[in-house]
Amino acid sequence: MCGIIAYLGPKDAPSVVLDGLKKLEYRGYDSWGIGCLSKGKILLVKKVGKVGQAKTSDLGLGAAGMAVGHTRWATHGGISEKNAHPHLDCSGKLALVHNGIVENYQELRKRLQAQNHKFVSESDTEVIVHLVENYLNLGLRKAVERAASELKGRSAFVVLDSSGEIAAARTGSPLIVGCGEGEFFIASDIPAFLSHTRKVMYLDDGQMVMIGKAGPQFFDLASGKEAKKRVVEIDWNVEAAEKGDYEHFLIKEIMEQKDTLWQAISQDEAKIAKVAGQIKDAYGTFLVGCGTAGKVCMAGEYFFAKIARKHVNFAVASEFPSYESFLQPRTLMIAVSQSGETADVLEAIAAARKKKARVISLLNVFGSTMMRVSDEVFMVNAGVEKAVVSTKATTAQLSVLLLLAYASAGRLAEGKRLLLDTASAVNDMLNPRYEEHIKRLAERLHQSEHIYIIGRGLNYPIALEAAIKIQETSYIHAEGFAGGELKHGPIALISRGTPCIVMAANDDSFHEIISNAMEVKARGGHIIGISPQNNEVFDYWIKVPDAGNASPIVNIIPVQILAYHLAVIKGLDPDMPRNLAKSVTVK
Repeated sequence: MCGIIAYLGPKDAPSVVLDGLKKLEYRGYDSWGIGCLSKGKILLVKKVGKVGQAKTSDLGLGAAGMAVGHTRWATHGGISEKNAHPHLDCSGKLALVHNGIVENYQELRKRLQAQNHKFVSESDTEVIVHLVENYLNLGLRKAVERAASELKGRSAFVVLDSSGEIAAARTGSPLIVGCGEGEFFIASDIPAFLSHTRKVMYLDDGQMVMIGKAGPQFFDLASGKEAKKRVVEIDWNVEAAEKGDYEHFLIKEIMEQKDTLWQAISQDEAKIAKVAGQIKDAYGTFLVGCGTAGKVCMAGEYFFAKIARKHVNFAVASEFPSYESFLQPRTLMIAVSQSGETADVLEAIAAARKKKARVISLLNVFGSTMMRVSDEVFMVNAGVEKAVVSTKATTAQLSVLLLLAYASAGRLAEGKRLLLDTASAVNDMLNPRYEEHIKRLAERLHQSEHIYIIGRGLNYPIALEAAIKIQETSYIHAEGFAGGELKHGPIALISRGTPCIVMAANDDSFHEIISNAMEVKARGGHIIGISPQNNEVFDYWIKVPDAGNASPIVNIIPVQILAYHLAVIKGLDPDMPRNLAKSVTVK
């Protein structure tokens, strides 16, 4: 949940690292810091706040050929310069940055303090640099191996040694090595160095890398044996990771759904049919995800029930331990994640692997951990998603699950035609007039304390996802409900003027959800209808295409736009909501 980048090469290292941190700010933005090696000494700069406006001239570090940087999302210890990374050892010869949580940091800290190590922060990370210092007489590589072996929890750390080497270890959280012409990078995410090189090598779990002037060497942390790596060329382009003419990444990525739906649908049909056969033959299938990906999984449960008449089980990944006893070799797990690094999903996958169950993953990041630990992977092809709030990856995930549901029913061609028609309709829908219509609604709603969203059938999970979008961007209290549940409690929350968004798809739930809307209106609620057709109960109507079983895809898009404009009108940063990070790599 933090951004890491390190550089060794002929360029000015602090400048390269600062630029990389700006590209990683979506991963963490409470504070940031850079450490560099200059004339044999490690120099630091650490600041509270966002790194986006910082300039190289502000750093005061001077020229250097080695540097390491970090942008933080606080876990242990408050938001302060002393808790920002990098952290130094007692001698000032090591600078270390870290992503993850050291679950046993308290016992390690007490032990190290008893050995006269001096701590200056509240962060769990600081114990790692003192552990490495403890074993430095063995050499940097062995010191990193020993330190990593004592840590509990999912972690990744990079340490810069004043001797002129950089070492990094991965025990859960992602790290990637970039290889340029006579220069090398280590980062938590590819966009950090994408403007310099597309050639990467992936650090697998339980591995470390040493980088000196001769280049990278990889080792297994447990055995110490050297590990061979192949160079992979990434086909991303730099422009895809930039805002272009848009003010924010969020609105850019919402609008990119004109294209990303087509890309998501372009799956290998033989592979779709193969996995559909595995779902049919499985002794129990689980859909597993967190947050927005979890709501996608819940929608997938409805897709399979309605289209394929097939029972699959949705489970929030963090709650999956309650279901582990049902796993066996014939079980199938379908895991969904934008980043491919979601800690709770990886733990669910680990449980499935332990029971020899088969794992299929839906991912948006090539080379991610989930990609490497799955039996089969579907890339949803949404491209780089920089806003913390997921939009285009969400609709891409929904599209692939819908394809699988149709394939499981033996109707893949029908499902693909539906999705192609839907993608075409979304292309027509996303235009300036449509956005302006929703912006006017945001101007009416931005001072609301509460917004409720109701849906039925396929759109009940989308009502829940709509609430997440509004919560994330605007900090307005938003909740989603099944329409039929209103009279069982939530309708007590309705008073005069309370906004209620109604997901009214043109399906067999339409008349019932309209009746639910009338119940809310009778209590004074202000009804916003998202529907292919207007209705007298709607006080404000947002038209969407009539997409049949693909209605969850078209219905979530106007709420994405609404959430964006609510944030902008309130003067909030829609790309980087408070307290949130893009890739949740800790439990």
